Amino acid sequence: MTDNPTRSQDTILKVSDLSHWVDLANDTLTILQGVSLEIKRGESAAIVGRSGSGKTTLLGLLAGLDVPSQGKVHLDGAEISALSEDQRAQLRAQRVGFVFQSFQLLPAMTALENVMLPLELAGHENPEASARELLERVGLGDRTGHTPRQLSGGEQQRVAIARAFASHPVILFADEPTGNLDNHTGQAISDLMMALNREQGTTLVMVTHDQQLADRCDRQFAIDGGALQEVARS
Repeated sequence: MTDNPTRSQDTILKVSDLSHWVDLANDTLTILQGVSLEIKRGESAAIVGRSGSGKTTLLGLLAGLDVPSQGKVHLDGAEISALSEDQRAQLRAQRVGFVFQSFQLLPAMTALENVMLPLELAGHENPEASARELLERVGLGDRTGHTPRQLSGGEQQRVAIARAFASHPVILFADEPTGNLDNHTGQAISDLMMALNREQGTTLVMVTHDQQLADRCDRQFAIDGGALQEVARS
């Protein structure tokens, strides 16, 4: 059984013949080659593979953080691979959430301010109330005034998850969300992320080395030698 059943059958993410390479002094390093996939709205998908296999590069291309050397990426109806950097940034602000291994919280801001930030940028009418509600939901209602250095790794990731879901993104990209956490804390963070994803009906695409977390997703893809292949579920 999976944690996040498909709610609608329309495609939210479509990748067609995507390749990515880097030109070196006397050679070309191919990172991804001929990647194609489709993710339906409301699905959860995990991308697994060895360190250095191109997982994080692929996630960045899917999210529009970079553009591919070849191929197309369509996100929620927009061909992001054809947009300018500013247009991609605007699309991400409106429709995309991120959870990173390194948390990426602003160190001078409190937990509350970190979660409020995307809401303020989006012009939310009551960002503080919404941020407080989310921090309560992730179990940090009593830590709203703490800065990241006053929080444990697990607590920082809870703040990051609250921030990612604050603007109700249509799709959430997660890069090794439990990678810097111990097993017990990682399990709690996995439970929280999957629960919020299910509650909000978000599409989830994550890179993870945690096979148990990958197994909780509706679909699983393995990347090897720059090529991507869907893993058959038993």
